[in-house]
Amino acid sequence: MGIKETIDKDFRGIIYVEQNDTVLCESITGFANIANRIPNTIDTRFESASAGKVFVAVAIMQLIEQGRLSFDDTIGELLDIDLHYIDKEVTVRQLLVHTSGVPDYFDESVMEDYEYLWKDIPNYRIRRNSDLFSLFIDKPMMYPKGEKFSYNNSGYVLLAAVIENITGMTFDRYLKQSIFDACNMTSTGYFAFDSLPARCSDSYIFCPETNSFRTNIYSVEVQGSGAGGAFITVADIVRFWKALMNGTLISADMFAQMISKQSGTGEDPEEGWYGYGVWIIDNPAGKDYAYFQGCDPGAGFLSEYDPNTGTISVLVSNYCDNVWAEMRKIRAELY
Repeated sequence: MGIKETIDKDFRGIIYVEQNDTVLCESITGFANIANRIPNTIDTRFESASAGKVFVAVAIMQLIEQGRLSFDDTIGELLDIDLHYIDKEVTVRQLLVHTSGVPDYFDESVMEDYEYLWKDIPNYRIRRNSDLFSLFIDKPMMYPKGEKFSYNNSGYVLLAAVIENITGMTFDRYLKQSIFDACNMTSTGYFAFDSLPARCSDSYIFCPETNSFRTNIYSVEVQGSGAGGAFITVADIVRFWKALMNGTLISADMFAQMISKQSGTGEDPEEGWYGYGVWIIDNPAGKDYAYFQGCDPGAGFLSEYDPNTGTISVLVSNYCDNVWAEMRKIRAELY
């Protein structure tokens, strides 16, 4: 049985798998816009939620290799903002690998509904990284820096602020210049909901009470931040992986560090460990698998790289269909 035959027939979005430049699966389903019955296509731009953290991580690694930053630099040295109760000795490395202990504005261990964030602060006001500071800057540390791994959105907002301070550019403009343009990711960017370019999909949330869908424009930030929110295409994500592999973005040594276990416990074998901006799944029989992912109301994304076979998988749904369940099927078929 091939990959396409294993896919849930109700999945809406794109499931794409290639191995050494040979396409093994390309499934495209669902509507980019339901009301006008505009179908998703291979060129559709999808929201990728927290997957955008990997772009921030790569930009940080680039700055480190350029000598403009180091893993051990602290936020107290790098940021010219009042950190209040946040430990100024938190390092860049700790932010990268989610061991910083900084207060997370969306703590997924205790919060389930991302929409709740906008109860007091309208989401349309969140257009820059600094607009998110008020959601966490006055809170105490969650635990002492370096004590443990705990996935943290605020940490990547602070990393984006570091990029802005060092480069003098907004983080999204810097990512476009240093990453997206560098590897011909011509369709990827951090676009505001009220000024979207062509080919951007809507992302849909199902409402049981009305048995219908609504878009997520009031459920997430109006424009992405260091914590995520980039619009991507499948082809651009494939280009991104290949640029990492061929040394276009960072050195081979830095890429090896990026896709190596840096933090975490591996207690959940499917979730695995964490590298720099990517998750790592243990593979006792060979090189470990690396993936990055994102989930927001209406949006689901996962992309995985198997260095043993050169396989790149990209799964994205603008209905937040279960990309993780479909990735399990791909692993079972290929790995």
